[in-house]
Amino acid sequence: MPTSAPPKNRFERRRAETRQALVRAARQILAETGDTSASIQAIAARADVGFGSFYNHFESKTELFDAAVSDALEEFGQVIDARVEGTDDPAELVAAGFRLTARMADSHPELLRILRDRGLSHIHSDSGLSPRALRDLEIGIASGRFTCDNATTALSALGGTLLSLVALRLDRPDLDGDKAASDLAEMVLRMLGVAPDDAREVTRRPLPCLD
Repeated sequence: MPTSAPPKNRFERRRAETRQALVRAARQILAETGDTSASIQAIAARADVGFGSFYNHFESKTELFDAAVSDALEEFGQVIDARVEGTDDPAELVAAGFRLTARMADSHPELLRILRDRGLSHIHSDSGLSPRALRDLEIGIASGRFTCDNATTALSALGGTLLSLVALRLDRPDLDGDKAASDLAEMVLRMLGVAPDDAREVTRRPLPCLD
């Protein structure tokens, strides 16, 4: 789960634990069924917290489920960050994001199901993978690695393609996920202006393992 500053005292720790339990329960519901019509009582029971505790943290179920999606997307971004630490080439960072995401269908299926079902409306979010991808695109454009002009427009194309990969990986578990991800990443890099031979080499580099 995404981390934040540790609570200062016992009360704050318990409050933070209750909030995270509710968010975790909402994430499970989103990953299992995507049904946000579950009652607050059912959500609280799943979280193993008192019904009255819900309104100490959220004004509505909509706010809770929004927080659950943001929490999942931020964890997703952190997982990718941890695996690409030390990589400087913007093209390799973009490619690794695609390739690692495909592998997360096995290692982090809950995250990918939430990304598939809720990610479209968060492509330009200020949390999760989006700001990280936007940063890499801006660096790539500024350095001349990418020849496109607008990082925000490029992010739309990358985000839509990544979500398509996620849907393909989850819907077709028999598919060679590594090859599909590498092929899509190669297409994306060529779209960004990377030379064909270079794009192919970058998308076939060794990847770090996922836990």
